[in-house]
Amino acid sequence: MTAVVSQRPKPSGFRISKRVLPYVLSLPALLVCIGILIPFLTSVVYSFQRYRLSQPWARQFNWGDNYISFFTDPKFWNTLKVSLLYAGTTVVLELLLGLAIALLLQKRSTLNNFISIMLLMPLMTAPALAALMWKLMTNPGFGVLSYVASLIGLQDFRWASSPSTALFTVVLVDIWVYTPFIMILLLAGLRSLPTQPFEAAALDGVPRSFVFFRITLPMLTPYILTATLFRLLDSIQQFDIIYAMTQGGPGDTLTVFQVEAYLNFFQSTNVGRSAALMIILWAITYFLSNIFIKNWLRLRERARGQA
Repeated sequence: MTAVVSQRPKPSGFRISKRVLPYVLSLPALLVCIGILIPFLTSVVYSFQRYRLSQPWARQFNWGDNYISFFTDPKFWNTLKVSLLYAGTTVVLELLLGLAIALLLQKRSTLNNFISIMLLMPLMTAPALAALMWKLMTNPGFGVLSYVASLIGLQDFRWASSPSTALFTVVLVDIWVYTPFIMILLLAGLRSLPTQPFEAAALDGVPRSFVFFRITLPMLTPYILTATLFRLLDSIQQFDIIYAMTQGGPGDTLTVFQVEAYLNFFQSTNVGRSAALMIILWAITYFLSNIFIKNWLRLRERARGQA
């Protein structure tokens, strides 16, 4: 009596070795990294050159003159001041407003879910398109916001066309577009917090202000840091809203880094100076992101220790 040994059929088709598989899976990330590094390194090289598109024959290395000249250029310090002021103002106001809206919508209900979805509509609008919409609404001749301002006594309010109100106008547009981003992040954080501390505080009759500052806010801090980091890095690199509204004006009122680099490249054809501005902006964003990430990691380690 012969025993019948069943053999599994060998799988057909292309097979990848287990040793090679990790490298194959990491290949897309490597290609993306290369795609990022090529323009970045090209910008670094250009930033050390005296290079104008109008004079390509005079292209040569100046070994840091572009960077050194910034320290004696009042326009650069104005650009740095305006960029930091714009980023700080927008992030603080959007954080406060986003947190307030998230607290109002914290309770799960059909109405709150519907309102939170509707509040995301501005975030789905392209920032440049939103800026053009606001430019029409603030037009002194026929803009609806100019008409509303005249009803409350602000006759001939100049909005983005005046140096004294231009920053206020673009900050208003930025808040309208990006506050929903912070709101949805903080709302997700609030709804993911454990309920036990709040139930215990309610049973003990703890005041709401104490619960907010001693329980809610500390537990929500990692989410606040994450939202602040994303918005700060985006705000300090802002271009589309400011350029669509004012092209960096009036004068140099709103010449942030991106706008200044754009004008240097396309108007002055100064590739070297434009690239140097972008490298300085990268250094600032790298420094700020490191600060926020270190604080976020420190808070996470503290939370693990307390747990």
